[in-house]
Amino acid sequence: MVPQQSYGGQPEYYQQGRGTQQHQRGGGPPQQHGGIGGRGAPSGGPSRPPAPELHQATSQTPYQAAMTTQPIPYVRPTETSSEAGSSSQPPEQAALQVTQQFQQLAVQQEAAPTQAVPPASSKSLRFPLRPGKGSTGMRCIVKANHFFAELPDKDLHQYDVTISPEVPSRGVNRAVMAQLVKLYRESHLGKRLPAYDGRKSLYTAGPLPFVQKDFKITLIDDEDGPGGARREREFKVVIKLAGRADLHHLGMFLEGRQADAPQEALQVLDIVLRELPTSRFCPVGRSFYSPDLGRRQPLGDGLESWRGFYQSIRPTQMGLSLNIDMSSTAFFEPLPVIDFVTQLLNRDVSSRPLSDADRVKIKKALRGVKVEVTHRGNMRRKYRISGLTSQATRELTFPVDENGTVKSVIEYFRETYGFVIQHTQWPCLQVGNQQRPNYLPMEVCKIVEGQRYSKRLNERQITALLKVTCQRPQERERDILETVRHNAYANDPYAKEFGIKISDKLAQVEARILPPPRLKYHDNGREKDCLPQVGQWNMMNKKMVNGGTVNNWICINFSRNVQDSVAHGFCSELAQMCQISGMNFNPNPVLPPSSARPDQVERALKTRFHDAMTKLQPHGRELDLLVVILPDNNGSLYGDLKRICETELGVVSQCCLTKHVFKMSKQYLANVALKINVKVGGRNTVLVDAISRRIPLVSDRPTIIFGADVTHPHPGEDSSPSIAAVVASQDWPEITKYAGLVSAQAHRQELIQDLYTTRQDPVKGTVAGGMIKDLLISFRRATGQKPQRIIFYRDGVSEGQFYQVLLFELDAIRKACASLEPNYQPPVTFVVVQKRHHTRLFANNHRDRNAVDRSGNIIPGTVVDSKICHPTEFDFYLCSHAGIQGTSRPAHYHVLWDENKFTADALQSLTNNLCYTYARCTRSVSIVPPAYYAHLAAFRARFYMEPETSDGGSVTSGAAAGRGGGAGVAGRNTRAPGAGVGAAVRPLPALKDNVKRVMFYC
Repeated sequence: MVPQQSYGGQPEYYQQGRGTQQHQRGGGPPQQHGGIGGRGAPSGGPSRPPAPELHQATSQTPYQAAMTTQPIPYVRPTETSSEAGSSSQPPEQAALQVTQQFQQLAVQQEAAPTQAVPPASSKSLRFPLRPGKGSTGMRCIVKANHFFAELPDKDLHQYDVTISPEVPSRGVNRAVMAQLVKLYRESHLGKRLPAYDGRKSLYTAGPLPFVQKDFKITLIDDEDGPGGARREREFKVVIKLAGRADLHHLGMFLEGRQADAPQEALQVLDIVLRELPTSRFCPVGRSFYSPDLGRRQPLGDGLESWRGFYQSIRPTQMGLSLNIDMSSTAFFEPLPVIDFVTQLLNRDVSSRPLSDADRVKIKKALRGVKVEVTHRGNMRRKYRISGLTSQATRELTFPVDENGTVKSVIEYFRETYGFVIQHTQWPCLQVGNQQRPNYLPMEVCKIVEGQRYSKRLNERQITALLKVTCQRPQERERDILETVRHNAYANDPYAKEFGIKISDKLAQVEARILPPPRLKYHDNGREKDCLPQVGQWNMMNKKMVNGGTVNNWICINFSRNVQDSVAHGFCSELAQMCQISGMNFNPNPVLPPSSARPDQVERALKTRFHDAMTKLQPHGRELDLLVVILPDNNGSLYGDLKRICETELGVVSQCCLTKHVFKMSKQYLANVALKINVKVGGRNTVLVDAISRRIPLVSDRPTIIFGADVTHPHPGEDSSPSIAAVVASQDWPEITKYAGLVSAQAHRQELIQDLYTTRQDPVKGTVAGGMIKDLLISFRRATGQKPQRIIFYRDGVSEGQFYQVLLFELDAIRKACASLEPNYQPPVTFVVVQKRHHTRLFANNHRDRNAVDRSGNIIPGTVVDSKICHPTEFDFYLCSHAGIQGTSRPAHYHVLWDENKFTADALQSLTNNLCYTYARCTRSVSIVPPAYYAHLAAFRARFYMEPETSDGGSVTSGAAAGRGGGAGVAGRNTRAPGAGVGAAVRPLPALKDNVKRVMFYC
């Protein structure tokens, strides 16, 4: 075996070895370990053996002696539950992969008897059980948008459905099945009303009177075939008994007597409850929309918002519950195509011919959209747009017979339909296939109603959509109850047939309000500490607990409207505010503020930086900060500037918009000072309990807290990479400073590929690296200690990917630790943080002033760990922030691994208290700061990509940045790992060392 040093074990770690135990907890040398999915996935790419190794941190080392090990782990198939995004891998396949990986592991074990033996079956990874319920805090009752669903006692049967010829559209499949049920329910189906998933499965409450039967069904097509004739389509449908869906095990699971959620049974109930709304409304994912469910609102550019509701059946402690929430999303307005294009291009289109850019824009917006023709009276045939013609309508001809006779489109329309085309200079829409193209002038086409717009919305549209979705808690609760009444589950023929009863009252849930933590400020200030009130406080009479130093700084102004004198005045006010807030800030810049043009950002930055350094370098000094004034609408300027500063010049920057420079409000300056302080390595505040070492499972021994997130490109961008970010606390016991690292990875890959990496070095052999290792080393450098406990908050994982993410990422953490020193395996707690769920909590009494904050939302610190939570696992909902507008969305925390043996109170309080240490404002935030920082860092790194792959655009408001966002705003649909992993991803430019040590992303 290569000497351990060569795994990149830093000498500083290595010399601290604990005795000479040969047993290496991580298994053989790191290069033998595999991860799952991603790199070891079957889709090509470098093949490391895909064997996850989850070894318990056994109590070998002195500091772990007090810990018991977790029960033998246990794995279950991937869930396909409500938040599963659009996993492109079927659950069976994912489960099979996991099983194979464990079997491979079992083989390896025989060869390496010294390893801690993990179980060798896919039924062996258990998420930790709930360690009892929390008791800290003031008890209260809240209502949740969960409706109790009684478990039916029916004998559920499943049938396989084969429809031939096969069609990709679920809509067509449903139409075929609806016709079949209409014709044969009484005569052949034993009067049963089946529920159908639109693909291959049919479910009934009790057996059908046959084991297998064939049916012939005829449909009249409402879309035109290639020849233009409306056709009758014949289908053969085979229905064949597949088995019985078992509700008994679901009952056992809900009672906590079985570990595994029986997905099959849950799916059946979900399908049954979706049958009726699917026929009445427009289904999108797990939501249903309709123009009748509330007013349509225009969003601009030919789009409008439709109201709707989200519905999903979930297993909870109170039994089955139906989660219902309000939702809105964007649809195409059913406009004449000419009007749509006029709105899209935002000008009178007849005035001048279309440019190439216009054509691209129109083609992009209309490809795949269904239109109906208006020039044939009541014959409203429908077509799907495949493209635009390259020629104008007046130049288009097509063959009318075999002899090569051609006719112009203009002539054809005049002779056949008596229709005179007005816009002859415009292209035609191309419908049908390339072999037999069909040309339709735009003016005879109208967009068909009910088509969802799934691409990226622009800022204006997002703002308009948020306005619609943003509802006060009382209104939202009223609408949810109204929806449940309107859906009338008691009269739903499918629910009746299957014996499913749904309550019409919101679930009442016991909750607790956790107390806010005391915050420490500097002893020089008038107020040395403070107790936040209702999730907020301010900096009046307080000084930062550790003020950073800014000796050398310059200001560059890219805004035409800001004169040099205004820039000068703003900078001196800002410097003064930093000083008052407790920083050591030199009031005089190295050079006077200079102005530059936005289109010369690179030249301006580099020239000015160079000028400043020429002055500073002879004295051995560095530039500490760059203050930048930007126009309010600055396009890609912000991103370019951050990329140049952080990856080329190595200087942190603070951007200020023109409107704020003119307004110069004290509150604004105070907030900017908070950001500047952490960017130059200061600390704004720390928890009093952290300093006095009173935080359970953090204060007793060096603990590092990680946050991790992956952001995916917007829908419609098919090739740009996903970006992973990991941050980790760099101070202990304070835990407020976080260093961050970012890396690009395959498009829509959810597993973080660079947590642990290996490369071959001609001299040293296999060298281990990766984000975890780098952050552990920098923690050691900053604190002089190595972490003896790891808490890992992971954002952005849907339920369907819990297993894969845990297996792959925990394995990477283990290997990163082992690569630093043999037997170095600090115990890990792995917690998933979810904001993209549909549970909302409401005050039991909206008029009780003590139960709500100013926005009408529940009080910050409200935690729920009963009734609507998982039947057996360790999860909780925490609303840690005060609402500002709309209805607060509590964060959902789910513990997937816990070797630190947290009690419910310890983890809930730690999580809530950390939410008060977010550096950018004096408010508690809605998700734990390490996860929030990881999100900011990943979002920042989008700007580092080559211009053609980055989506440009200025830095956006929180709404577009993926936090917040209405229920229908483009979701983060995480594909299954392995999608497109083979494709090489261009790495991001490296962050400069002095930048990555501080909170540059704030």
